[in-house]
Amino acid sequence: MPGAQVASGHFVEIVPEQKVVFTWGFEGDDSPLPPGSTTVIVELEPDGVGTLVRLTHARLVVPPVAELHRQGWERYLERLRIRAEGGDPGPDDAM
Repeated sequence: MPGAQVASGHFVEIVPEQKVVFTWGFEGDDSPLPPGSTTVIVELEPDGVGTLVRLTHARLVVPPVAELHRQGWERYLERLRIRAEGGDPGPDDAM
């Protein structure tokens, strides 16, 4: 994670080829988002010849934190799309 942050959580539910649910947060005493405080749900749905990925990050109640996570998820979902289509997203300059 940027700035040497450590994200942690655990898997809550796994439904092969359909859904993954895990907790999410950052370690450290001053974290505005401690481990286990939020939940990420990734759902996969067949869509023609592709797959629709629906990501929900629940319980992000602090607006600046929620906005930063939205930006991060959009960034990495785009990198995943490029890779899934056989491309190379290149080095991750956010690290």
